[in-house]
Amino acid sequence: MKELTIGYLLDLIIGDPQNPIHPIRLIGDLCKRIENYFRKELSNSLKMAGLSTWISVVLIVFIFTNLILKLSYSLNYIFGIIVSGIIIYFCIATKSLKVEALKVIKALKDNDIEEARHRLSYIVGRDTKSLDEEGILRAVVETIAENISDGVVAPILYAGLFGAPFALVYKAVNTMDSMFGYKNDKYYDFGYFPAKLDDIFNYIPARITGYLIMISAYFLNLDYKNSYKIYIRDRYNHSSPNSAHPEAAVAGALGLKLGGSNYYFGKLVEKPTIGDEVKKIEINDVYITNKVLYLVSFLSFSLSILLNYLGSLF
Repeated sequence: MKELTIGYLLDLIIGDPQNPIHPIRLIGDLCKRIENYFRKELSNSLKMAGLSTWISVVLIVFIFTNLILKLSYSLNYIFGIIVSGIIIYFCIATKSLKVEALKVIKALKDNDIEEARHRLSYIVGRDTKSLDEEGILRAVVETIAENISDGVVAPILYAGLFGAPFALVYKAVNTMDSMFGYKNDKYYDFGYFPAKLDDIFNYIPARITGYLIMISAYFLNLDYKNSYKIYIRDRYNHSSPNSAHPEAAVAGALGLKLGGSNYYFGKLVEKPTIGDEVKKIEINDVYITNKVLYLVSFLSFSLSILLNYLGSLF
């Protein structure tokens, strides 16, 4: 648990470092190289090309990470713990989610909606050029809510239960879904397995996240009862089997209507809404969602320690 503690604290203190040798960026480059190879070798079956890419990336990341850690621990036990903690740190995105969201809010507060749309485009997949202030705020809250699961809770749980190599494997799985999971002509077949396998890896963390958000809502004096109500009602109002779980819990806690149809790559994608519009969304809702984000990160960290301890008893 020392490794997880180091990684968790580094994320809270430093956040996501912007550098070209960031492990997740390196994994992204690896994904592209292997994608290009299998697209040529298995051009007659893009689904198999996608699956082969997924298996190759996962194996390379897992084996390489284990080799790094084995070498680190062989040099010095404390050094191994530190290296493992740093790897876990790269997998968690609590502070970076907050920072990127606040960049959008700063632009809105400066009355620079074009800059707000530009900043938002870095953290969402939808088209942002025509969004008004309400649409921008809704997108920010949705992004924080959804990423509480795959950017915070899931990597913390996987790191706590299975160690740094599996945490990085999870991020590789998540990265491939982000890169290949589009339902457009290029990736509809190729991204089939990466998207489905990401759903499997996130299935349990997304549901745990939903309940951790409700607990956080209670401690933050938000509407935890409505959070539970909307979660039960709307947790499947999304094309993904997982994404709406944290979004529904947040929407209920804040009394907001999230989701709905948006444009992606110039095409309107019809989606159901999540939550009820008890009140109009405002900038303060982003600040509140960030509080939920941080409390959920602490709760998931505590849960990981507890599960790890219970596992050691058997």
